[in-house]
Amino acid sequence: MTEKKKVAIVGAGPVGLAAAAHVLERGMEPIVLEAGPEAAHAVRQWQHVQLFSPWEYNVDKAAQRLLAPTGWNSPDPQSYPTGGELIDRYLEPLATKTALRESIRTSSRVTAISRVGFDKAKTKGREGAPFEIRYQNGKGPEVLRADAVIDVSGTWFSPNPAGANGLPALGEREYGGKIAYGMPDVRGAERARYAGKAVAVLGAGHSAVGTLIDLAHLAEKAPGTEPVWLLRGADPAKAFGGGSNDKLAARGELGAAFAALVASGKVRVEAEFGVTHISEAQGRLRIAAGACCGARSVVADELIVSTGFRSDLSFLSELRLKLDPAIEAPVALAPLIDPNEHSCGTVRPHGARELAHDEPGFYVAGMKSYGRAPTFLMMTGYEQVRSIAADLAGDKAAAARVELVLPETGVCTRGSVAAATLATACCGGPPKEDASACCGADEAAKKTGASGCGCS
Repeated sequence: MTEKKKVAIVGAGPVGLAAAAHVLERGMEPIVLEAGPEAAHAVRQWQHVQLFSPWEYNVDKAAQRLLAPTGWNSPDPQSYPTGGELIDRYLEPLATKTALRESIRTSSRVTAISRVGFDKAKTKGREGAPFEIRYQNGKGPEVLRADAVIDVSGTWFSPNPAGANGLPALGEREYGGKIAYGMPDVRGAERARYAGKAVAVLGAGHSAVGTLIDLAHLAEKAPGTEPVWLLRGADPAKAFGGGSNDKLAARGELGAAFAALVASGKVRVEAEFGVTHISEAQGRLRIAAGACCGARSVVADELIVSTGFRSDLSFLSELRLKLDPAIEAPVALAPLIDPNEHSCGTVRPHGARELAHDEPGFYVAGMKSYGRAPTFLMMTGYEQVRSIAADLAGDKAAAARVELVLPETGVCTRGSVAAATLATACCGGPPKEDASACCGADEAAKKTGASGCGCS
């Protein structure tokens, strides 16, 4: 009898646990290294957030098969869970009540991965050498050897900085005590920090939109709360999404609700605001855009940076990665998800072939595989690891097969409910004929040969 192939999985989030389920189902041995004290540690940081996709898209099929003998009750497939419900009703039972509980090592932070006896430069015989994974678990350094590695460590703890050039804004680190990243629970656990204050939110994605909506609702209960939207781009409507055209209805509704808040003036908008400097202003923050002297600025009590995330590649420096230089995603995947071209997130399903590197047996999957692209969906990650497990098991046909149909996203649709909601409160109502106009007055101005009314 041959020894089972050992697969190290970095991260015990939704996609990491799904990877372990598929590896186990394929007759291999998964070993899951989770940096946090419990599985789904990153999800616990945003458990107040409702997902855009219903339960039917958030449960992996191999994981579901593992859970079935435990008496697990499958949630209503059409309802939308919060992050906390995702943990309580799916991830926690999967990690503690199935065979995966023997595979998960918590408080185990991976610090480096290489090949046994091979540095990055050495080639001959490399493919046959096992991987060496070093990690810290509170008892000192540990070493694990494995035949393959799937890195699904995510990006949550590597947020992008505030600076419009990809670097931290000048002063960002010095005034970090008044800066948060991602999507803090402004109406719940961190209400005291934000209630009654001017709060600037930087970003144009769903995290920024959701946070601004929460701040607007907080303002109804806590007078003095002032949401300020710092938008790098010139067109706020791009953040409103596809409205009723979005096949993920909850996402469409979020965009429409946000458009209404902006139109009503409950969210102050500062467009074309590329942050360059952060400084102190009588105990508050002065957030500036542009050159230091004469820069446009906003003064706020707190800043929330919701500008997306990036991959932590530091512990992979001795592996031969094949990454796109701009997106930092695998080179075969990058053209499919490039945010310069794919703002709709219309990414076809993909797997082992698109995720392969020049290091046989090593894969990056899940959110981390998307590098700096923001269009990842959980169900895409499940399809990735299904394919990878099949590939590692030698089932090339299953690895190449597509077993996922993604919903159309509609997030680029301009003639949407959300855009129309804004237009009705701007310059004479919505346009009547010209779909490129932002409102009636803009349409009329363009008919006279002018560039527009300026309200867009």
